[in-house]
Amino acid sequence: EWAEKNEGAVRLMAGEGHDIANHSYSHFRMGSLGKEKIASEIKQCGDVLEKLSGVRCDLFRAPYGDYNNLVLDQARQLGYYTIQWDVDSLDWKEYGVEHMFNQVTKKVRNGSIVLFHNNAKYIVQALPLILDHILEEGYSIVPISELIYKDNYYIDHTGRQKKK
Repeated sequence: EWAEKNEGAVRLMAGEGHDIANHSYSHFRMGSLGKEKIASEIKQCGDVLEKLSGVRCDLFRAPYGDYNNLVLDQARQLGYYTIQWDVDSLDWKEYGVEHMFNQVTKKVRNGSIVLFHNNAKYIVQALPLILDHILEEGYSIVPISELIYKDNYYIDHTGRQKKK
């Protein structure tokens, strides 16, 4: 639904070469849904994103990080790699810029995927500070599509991919 309401933003992100990722159409807790509804949510969102961006995305992140084997299986059958984060900025709790900065910079490490929300109250102020700090620490920032494993992996309880 967000993509349909923000078509220009989706087109801009795609045009600038950013990864476009599926987050479901209605933002339900995917782990509580049945097989058909999971597939419908992923497919409907994917169709909207492809129409708007001109790109067939293959990344899926379940809302709330709520996934189970059924969600993973349905996403995979639809051609998606399910991603998860290992560092939550907690931007959605609206604790402020300093809290977000500390939350991320103290927990980030090689290979981290950091969860941010595009509509978070303090994201515009916090993100440049966080990115500058991470870069100063010697980390590189890469698209998720370049970071994740696509074969022979599992996602552990912390949200990190591990090679099988």
